[in-house]
Amino acid sequence: MPNIKSAIKRVELGKARMIKNAAAKSALRTTIRRFEESISTDSETAALALKKATRALDKASSKGLIHKNLAARKKSRLTKRFHTQFSKVG
Repeated sequence: MPNIKSAIKRVELGKARMIKNAAAKSALRTTIRRFEESISTDSETAALALKKATRALDKASSKGLIHKNLAARKKSRLTKRFHTQFSKVG
């Protein structure tokens, strides 16, 4: 533990930021998992879940929580999975 007042404050801010980022990443993973689960249901539910997951990835990317290329790759894979699942049905 640091002795200097400003260093102590930085440690506390870092802890708070870590907790906030962990919660945001967990929420992001939950959104993606909900899409994965909705793939087995109808296409409307899955489309809504895909839209939510895409939005969550964009928000996480814009806030610096994840890298923009990671967000783009995940969005691409989720969209591809959606289209391969429901293009057979159509």
